[in-house]
Amino acid sequence: MQAPENSTQAPSAQAVAAPYEPRLIETALQQHWASSNAFKVTEDPSKEKYYCLSMFPYPSGRLHMGHVRNYTIGDVISRFQRMQGKNVMQPMGWDAFGLPAENAAIANKTAPAKWTYANIEYMKNQLKRLGFGYDWDREIATCKPEYYKWEQWFFTKLFEKGLVYKKMATVNWDPVDQCVLANEQVIDGRGWRSGALVEQRELAQWFIKITDYAEELLNDLDQLDEWPEQVKTMQRNWIGRSEGVEIKFSLGGSSYDFSVYTTRPDTLFGVTYVAIAPQHPLAQKAAKLDDKLAAFIEDCKGNKVAEADMATMEKKGHPTGFFAVHPLTGEQVPIFVANFVLMDYGSGAVMAVPGHDQRDFEFATKYGLRIKQVVAPAAGSASVVDLSKAAFTEKGVLINSGEFDGLEFGAAFKAISDKLVAKGVGQVKVNYRLRDWGVSRQRYWGAPIPVLTLEDGTQVPVPADQLPVRLPEDVVMDGVKSPIKADPEWAKTSYNGKAAFHETDTFDTFMESSWYYARYCSPDSTDMMLDPTKANYWLPVDQYIGGIEHAILHLLYSRFFHKLMRDVGLVQSDEPFKRLLCQGMVLAETFYRDNEGGSKTWFSPQDVAVERDDKGRITGAVLKSDGQKVESAGMSKMSKSKNNGIDPQTVIDQYGADTVRLFMMFTSPPEQTLEWQDSAVEGAMRFLRRVWTLVNEFNAFGPIDTQLAALDKAALNADQKALRRELHKTIAKVTDDLGRRYTFNTAVAAIMELMNKLQKAATETVQDKAVLAEAIIAVLQLLNPITPHLSQYLWKTLGHSTELEHSGWPLLDESALVEDAKLVVVQINGKVRSKVTVALDATQDDVLALAMAEDIVQKYLEGVELKKVVYVPGKLLSLVVG
Repeated sequence: MQAPENSTQAPSAQAVAAPYEPRLIETALQQHWASSNAFKVTEDPSKEKYYCLSMFPYPSGRLHMGHVRNYTIGDVISRFQRMQGKNVMQPMGWDAFGLPAENAAIANKTAPAKWTYANIEYMKNQLKRLGFGYDWDREIATCKPEYYKWEQWFFTKLFEKGLVYKKMATVNWDPVDQCVLANEQVIDGRGWRSGALVEQRELAQWFIKITDYAEELLNDLDQLDEWPEQVKTMQRNWIGRSEGVEIKFSLGGSSYDFSVYTTRPDTLFGVTYVAIAPQHPLAQKAAKLDDKLAAFIEDCKGNKVAEADMATMEKKGHPTGFFAVHPLTGEQVPIFVANFVLMDYGSGAVMAVPGHDQRDFEFATKYGLRIKQVVAPAAGSASVVDLSKAAFTEKGVLINSGEFDGLEFGAAFKAISDKLVAKGVGQVKVNYRLRDWGVSRQRYWGAPIPVLTLEDGTQVPVPADQLPVRLPEDVVMDGVKSPIKADPEWAKTSYNGKAAFHETDTFDTFMESSWYYARYCSPDSTDMMLDPTKANYWLPVDQYIGGIEHAILHLLYSRFFHKLMRDVGLVQSDEPFKRLLCQGMVLAETFYRDNEGGSKTWFSPQDVAVERDDKGRITGAVLKSDGQKVESAGMSKMSKSKNNGIDPQTVIDQYGADTVRLFMMFTSPPEQTLEWQDSAVEGAMRFLRRVWTLVNEFNAFGPIDTQLAALDKAALNADQKALRRELHKTIAKVTDDLGRRYTFNTAVAAIMELMNKLQKAATETVQDKAVLAEAIIAVLQLLNPITPHLSQYLWKTLGHSTELEHSGWPLLDESALVEDAKLVVVQINGKVRSKVTVALDATQDDVLALAMAEDIVQKYLEGVELKKVVYVPGKLLSLVVG
């Protein structure tokens, strides 16, 4: 079969009669879309805009099925909205900086830039093979100087506004490779390359004051009505607003006095010790007087600092020998250095109430410290307090708290905080769990931070006319030190005629991904970060699509960045993304063999022959190459570690892009996991062949427009009306499923159900063909967002000169949904025996008469007495006989 050279050329009847060969059709249409700039858009104030965006990929080298699912969802939404007559922008680009490129460059003995650009080209071709309707003229790669120049410019503006600062912060330090490691490079506490025990070291790092926007970031979540509640809850928890009291603990007038923050001032009388971070100035002073404490602090340098790790690790501590004065009782309480206190959180000190905090309880029990109860269960509570076993963490009534005894939590909070404020040792504060955004990375493959250090140590932003600070791309990676740190000449420059040095740290890659969505609005802008006219036409993004794993950091940083851009006048909206969809993971079968020593060898599902029972369960599996048995480990997320990733390229080559797209949309609701099953992919292919065959057979009747023109709604018989009713019910459902509910799977199911009826439909009369013509046209329009190649190709075979994408969405005929008859089920003694079609206004006697005329009903009534008749209008006739 020869596909047309372009989609404006109608195939011959012989071509249509040939078997469905997706590769020929899809290649021809993809070339046509590219040559005609089918998806290129510009700003058009006369049309309603729609900006659909899927999270851009890291150019790792090959697409995986998670990518395919994400981008198929975005393309279905974009094509649907385009068929609604909207001005739709759907761009694509590359999150191109980052650590993986450095690792790959080291492994492949190449430069990260060369590796990255080659991967971009390959993955771009893969995306085109799937028929995604991207405006490729808007393509960006974050590693290009024309992109990161404006990121650097924006940072200098934030610097000038006082929203940027540098301070010492804890990092992972590899003492052998002499470099900072990202968290993902620390494996079981050791450097990923050297194997050396990683230390926690203090280095100067750049920060952006996201905490200045904490309240707005929290409050504006209420604007996001079309975001999943789960994501908004995760962000609220991450921001972590709390109301509490900052309390001053004294060391008897020492310069080492410090404050702690607590949300439970009601437990203040239960403080029996104070814990400080190993990096706290008081800990450092004490360590000079105690060798054992110094050794303990040194050991703490190997601790992980992620909150999840802190929560589960063993709690350890060491006394400092110092005592703090309780701010209300005057009692002296010991000060411990503890491994669970972080210097970067709050003041680096916490008041410990072991009677009412489980972590404090475990620490006190371990080191034999006093545990004091100061809260009792509230009146009517069934709770039991046993401080020999666990802390009592509920809020209740104060005891052992002097003048505050008998107060419940709310009253105690106010009374104690008032007393602290009056004494000058406390203040009520709103605090946030959120910390300022550390944007420094000691890696090479990232945008250089645009700051100069002068000879006197002063730091100033790089002047605008010297931007971008270019990252050299032709480098050699030795795996130890960043090339721009290793080359002292790179940093040398001048400022106002005097020597200066460029910052050799690079930006966190979250910086690039936090504003890329906005740059798509004016990607070619050379004299400004964003063209405000264009940006404010397209923004906010109407639909954003990506994995739930980005629910916190990426989305939070993007929201923050958007507000920063708003505050310098680049955008007008408060939020970047109006509606958010988080798609589920793609799962696949896993197969393995056990090795000696307990390890496993994992085999690709594509290399395994599987036997299943009649319910689809695996009953046996062998490796195709040797015919020997392998074990099934069930469904798991596609991953390299279990070798169960399915190569999209292989599947596209075998089945075609439309089949893959249809499978992705039909198999599971978008927010749930999708299980990859070859049999289901084959089922999707069979359905598309059915559509192909139906259109092919209908073409034998002549031009479809001629058939459709003969439609006379007033002349339709009952079967024809019923078929039209099913058609327009399907139009209504698919429109709602694709446009509002995003239940793509039920939309496909509805089209499949309609196809079952169309394949059985009569074609004897003019009206039969007219109704079928209307349905076929609608089916191709309904399928177009999901299977655009097949739909467009068949559209042309029907004689249409217009692009299917521009044909509009099928119109719903409300009158077709009105029923003038009902199908009533006839039951005899509870069992269905027949069905009769009755008029809408039929009485019970009318329906009974029609039922009694049925041969099958007469058979069951012979020789028995009709004892009872129950009629549910329009639904059920129940006969009881005996």
